[in-house]
Amino acid sequence: MSGLLPWSLAVAQVMLGLAMACGAFRMLRGPRAQDRVVGFDCLYVSGMLMLITFGIRAASSLYYEAALMIALLGFVSTLALAKFLLRGEVIE
Repeated sequence: MSGLLPWSLAVAQVMLGLAMACGAFRMLRGPRAQDRVVGFDCLYVSGMLMLITFGIRAASSLYYEAALMIALLGFVSTLALAKFLLRGEVIE
């Protein structure tokens, strides 16, 4: 890789690392449960995007598959947390 792509990947990874730090802070320090769920959403989306940037840098499809699994599990867990906060139970 040469040119603009390595620099833009490095900047994207630094920014995603900062987003993950902000999401972890909100998840650990959130005053309400809803804030913790939003922090969790930010954390898993940023982690997924970080894996995609690693995959672009390494030119490996393994990172993309791991990112897909994180996206699927994160979405399902967000739905379960939202349902639990709304009704107090996950399975009816």
